[in-house]
Amino acid sequence: MDSLARALPHVVAELLRAAPLSDGKVEFAWKTAVGVAVERATRVKLENGVLVVETASRQWAREVMRSSPLILRRLQTLLGADTVREIAVRRS
Repeated sequence: MDSLARALPHVVAELLRAAPLSDGKVEFAWKTAVGVAVERATRVKLENGVLVVETASRQWAREVMRSSPLILRRLQTLLGADTVREIAVRRS
């Protein structure tokens, strides 16, 4: 069972990278990369390799900015290295 738990994230990443790029795919990858709490407090849109993250509060904006290097690596693993090149945070 332990080997299945370790293999599952890799399988999900492979399946996700193979799927056509869509808003739903980007949103799923975002939720997977950041977790439910951050996902609920944000909206995302991919624009020419830049993931634009809109937050409702300064606190969430600060949290996303602080964590953006880790989030970017996770998104690149899930979507492919060239799909998301940077993260831009905006307050809505």
